[in-house]
Amino acid sequence: MGGAGILLLLLLLLLLLAEAGAVVAWRPPKGKCPLTCSCSKDSALCEGSPDLPESFSPTLLSLSLVRTGVTQLKAGSFLRVPSLHLLLFTSNSFSVIEDDAFAGLSHLQYLFIEDNEIGSISKNALRGLRSLTHLSLANNHLETLPRFLFRGLETLTHVDLRGNQFQCDCRVLWLLQWMASVNASVGAGACAGPAALAHTQLHHLDPKTFKCRAIELSWFQTVGESALGVESFSYQGEPHIILAQPFVGRCLILAWDYGLQRFRPEEELSGEPPSHLPACLVTCPVSLPCPAGLTCPLLPTAPSVVSCKPLVLGLRLFVLAARLWGGSQLWSRPSPGLRLAPTQALAPRRLLRPNDAELLWLDGQPCFVVADASKAGSTTLLCRDGPGFYPRQSLHAWHRDTDAEALELDGRPHLLLASASQRPVLFHWSGGRFERRTDIPEAEDVYATRHFQAGGDVFLCLTRYIGDSMVMRWDGSMFRLLQQLPSRGAHVFQPLLIARDQLAILGSDFAFSQVFHLEPDKGLLEPLQELGPPTLVAPRAFAHITMASRRFLFAACFKGPTQIYQVHELDLSA
Repeated sequence: MGGAGILLLLLLLLLLLAEAGAVVAWRPPKGKCPLTCSCSKDSALCEGSPDLPESFSPTLLSLSLVRTGVTQLKAGSFLRVPSLHLLLFTSNSFSVIEDDAFAGLSHLQYLFIEDNEIGSISKNALRGLRSLTHLSLANNHLETLPRFLFRGLETLTHVDLRGNQFQCDCRVLWLLQWMASVNASVGAGACAGPAALAHTQLHHLDPKTFKCRAIELSWFQTVGESALGVESFSYQGEPHIILAQPFVGRCLILAWDYGLQRFRPEEELSGEPPSHLPACLVTCPVSLPCPAGLTCPLLPTAPSVVSCKPLVLGLRLFVLAARLWGGSQLWSRPSPGLRLAPTQALAPRRLLRPNDAELLWLDGQPCFVVADASKAGSTTLLCRDGPGFYPRQSLHAWHRDTDAEALELDGRPHLLLASASQRPVLFHWSGGRFERRTDIPEAEDVYATRHFQAGGDVFLCLTRYIGDSMVMRWDGSMFRLLQQLPSRGAHVFQPLLIARDQLAILGSDFAFSQVFHLEPDKGLLEPLQELGPPTLVAPRAFAHITMASRRFLFAACFKGPTQIYQVHELDLSA
């Protein structure tokens, strides 16, 4: 054979080998078909199998499973058939689909899980199905779906959820929000409950009507020593707490310890008793003979601190320490790095038995008002003048005031005084002084008042030791009764705005302290939870502070230690 013939023969041989190779490359591997299945080239139908069949060709494109004995779909159930494009389950008895049940099926486009007994599906069950376009979970026993179930399924075009027993509470809120945002056709079906929403189509529900946020308070820390008052303030960008501790006669400033992740004492303000006090008043409650026939009253070591009111003016920090028997003082820190020091005695002849102190701004100047509960003293307005604060006006003499509350009504400063002798009296700022405006009708025996604003309205919480405490709303001319709450033994009914939640805490000497939450739709306070354990013993004041992205509630107690609670925000739709 000549060279040309040999060359032609080689070319023919190469051509045959190439054709043979092409035929071998495109021939699907021969796979087994389980006994309970009927198989064709690309698909399999399995019926009545006691477990999940596995002996399929790895190039299988379609698999249907009917009336199998599988009890649950576990992770990686279909790793041996990675080429599936369609997977169907119908009339099966399994009730649970676990995380990553369909792992490895990156080519799956159609997933139908219909007419089964599925009551639970894990949130990551569909993870990895990046080619999925059609999904049906119709006619199962699902009452809810886990949030983020459809995360990563960007190619979905059709979803069928009809025929399930959806409970249309906060658990379906995420689903409603997803349905409104997804670019897919969704058949969601109807609600099975609660009764008020039964048979309502999910498409007809408004996500805005769901109230799925809640808060919870849990105990965090205890601060020793009793306290009558607690205030929060910020100095040099750092939040602080100050406690009025009567039995040890001091104001105690607390700061956050970033290392220990708890509150620690930073500085205390203790003062010596005024020199004009008889020895018996300094050493109470031990009864001692007193000059001029005085009898030692049963009071803690004088001079007791009843209120500590902070004021920050630039780099300067002031603290008004209201003390019994003329011992009220102004403390000052001129600049950071220095300690607070007493700089002024405050109206020792007027403030004999102070019960409360409040900060307010009048004509652009800071002022303090101190409510005095003695017959010989008087509630006094102290305004800044030069380096100190001096009496500007005496208010309500002889009425034994127990509380002062500064508020703004109709764009003007107002002052509300509660006393042991008459109904609360409302004053308004006019001509450089407070003038009586009105009193609050049907509000006898009010010990203290606190106000808050919500929805453009001004509300008032009135504390009554005997009888029901009250919530009132300003109508433009006076406060009108809105709500009454049983409160035997209460000394404090304090509103607090914590993040977006308007709370009010009703402290009691004889029962658990109650936390209420303002429901915006109703405009009423609704019970939220009881505070404790530990039980608050004679609570007198509450304050909140945000520290290191965490929110805390302080409860100052007269007959027990101060308790600190952490505020947790709960998402009920999770």
